[in-house]
Amino acid sequence: MGCGKTFFGKKLAEKLGYPFHDLDELIEKEAGMSISELFEKYGEDEFRKLERRVLLDHLNDTDTVISTGGGTSCFFDNMDLMDRHGVTVFLDTPVETIIGRLSVETNVRPILKDIPKGELHGFIKEHLEKRRVFYLQAAIRIESTEF
Repeated sequence: MGCGKTFFGKKLAEKLGYPFHDLDELIEKEAGMSISELFEKYGEDEFRKLERRVLLDHLNDTDTVISTGGGTSCFFDNMDLMDRHGVTVFLDTPVETIIGRLSVETNVRPILKDIPKGELHGFIKEHLEKRRVFYLQAAIRIESTEF
């Protein structure tokens, strides 16, 4: 969340001459509603089931760059599946950089919409620490503040 997955993914796809897919956009198209609406209407558990189904639909896409949501790798065996079907990349972005990017987007991020501004730093830091064990399973780790 806020590390630059979509930005970096588009740039990488362009450089490689591959198509680019944003998993969140594919989910929204499948559901006919926004990620925020999905969370609001069905909750995170149902969202994660749909996310997995859409991920499975695209695991065998070849010569394609896919940007997943920040939580995709943390549920079910998604990270293992992604590692077995492609080359995964962890954009290891400092918490301060992420906070700077997300502080203006809290109302459009379902996981952040109820977090008071004063608690945003602690929430994001704790959230990232919990997810890091999954992210570190990626084939490639890039430390960055630039995208």
